[in-house]
Amino acid sequence: MEGANPQILKMAAEIIHDQDRRATTTVCVTGASGYVASWLVKCLLNQGYIVHATVRDPENEAKVRHLLDIPRDEETLKLFRAELSEDGSFDAAVAGCAGVFHVASPTEFAPKDPENDVIKPAVEGTLNVLQSCTKAKTVKRVVVTSSAAAIAMKESEDQNQYMDESCWTDVDFVRTKMSNSSWAYTVSKTLAEQAALQYGKEHDLDVVTIIPVIVVGSSITPTIPISVQLALSLLTGIPSDLQVLKELQLPSGALSLVHVDDLCKAHIFLMENPSTEGRYICNATDIPVAQLAHYLSKRYPEYNVPTQFEDVPVISKLNPSSKKLVESGFSFKLGLDEIFDDAVKYLKMKGMLN
Repeated sequence: MEGANPQILKMAAEIIHDQDRRATTTVCVTGASGYVASWLVKCLLNQGYIVHATVRDPENEAKVRHLLDIPRDEETLKLFRAELSEDGSFDAAVAGCAGVFHVASPTEFAPKDPENDVIKPAVEGTLNVLQSCTKAKTVKRVVVTSSAAAIAMKESEDQNQYMDESCWTDVDFVRTKMSNSSWAYTVSKTLAEQAALQYGKEHDLDVVTIIPVIVVGSSITPTIPISVQLALSLLTGIPSDLQVLKELQLPSGALSLVHVDDLCKAHIFLMENPSTEGRYICNATDIPVAQLAHYLSKRYPEYNVPTQFEDVPVISKLNPSSKKLVESGFSFKLGLDEIFDDAVKYLKMKGMLN
C-alpha cells in the first residue's frame, strides 16, 4: 500500500503471520467445561487455534452445550472424554497437540474423603496428563493452572510485603492447622503444581505453571462460578458467601483479583513465549474487603452494600506479585472497574441481581 506507515505494515504482517500459525496449531485444554477452561477454549478459538477439549462426558448435552455454542469454524473444536483418575485417559486428546493447557482439577470443597476425593485425583491426574504429553512426542509446552492457594498458606509471617514465585504453601501446616473445608483443595493444588514441575525436570518436558488469584468477570458456563458468586457477595447480600469472602483475605489482608479474560490471555501468553519458565503469579489488583465495600457502594449505589466491618483488616499486609509475569512482557488490560462491571452484568443476566 503506497504511502502506508511502515510500522503499521509490519504490525499487520505480524498479525497475519500469527493467525496463519495458530490456524495450523492444535492445543489441548483439560477440564474444558469449567469456568476458566471454557473461557480459555473460547479465547483460543477466537485466536484461530484448533482445540482438543477434554470433558467427563461429551454426550452430556447439559454439560457441554456452552462449549459447542462458541462461535467457530466447524472443525476447530473437538471434544474428548477423559477422567483424571484413569491412566492413559488423556492420550487421545493430547495426540498431535503442540501445546497442552492442564486446567482440570477436583474442586469439591467439602469432600467426605479429602485424600481420595480431592488430593489424590489432583496429583495423579496431573501426572496422567503429563505422561500423555510425553507419549505424544509433539507437545512443545504444557501450561498447568495452579492456584494462589499454593503460595499463601504458611505458619510463619516472616515475609516481605508481597508473595512471589518463591513462596510455597506449607502442606503440613495446612493439614494440621486449617479447620475450614477448603484445606484439601489447598493441599491438592500445592502438591499437584509441585508434581508437575518435578515431572517436567525429570522427563525433559517444558512445563510452566500459572498461579491465578480470585477469578471474576463473566462466564459461559451453565452455572454461576463460585468465585464470581463470592466476589459479588457484598452486592447479593448472601451471608454465607460474604463470610467466605472475608476468610479469603485472611492470608494477605486483601482480596487479590483477576478478570477471567486477562487470566486466559496470560495462559496463551505463557504458551506462546518460549523464554518464559517456571511459575507465574497472575494477579491484576488487590483490595481489602472494607475498601471494596466502599468502592462497590459508590459504583453501584442501587444496592445496599454494607460498609461497616469490625472483623476484617483495612490495609493489606502482603500481596501476590505479578512482577515476573509483567516483566516477561504480559500486560493486564482489565482492572477493578471492568472486573466488577462485567460480573454485575453477568449476574443480572443470570437473575442473581436485579
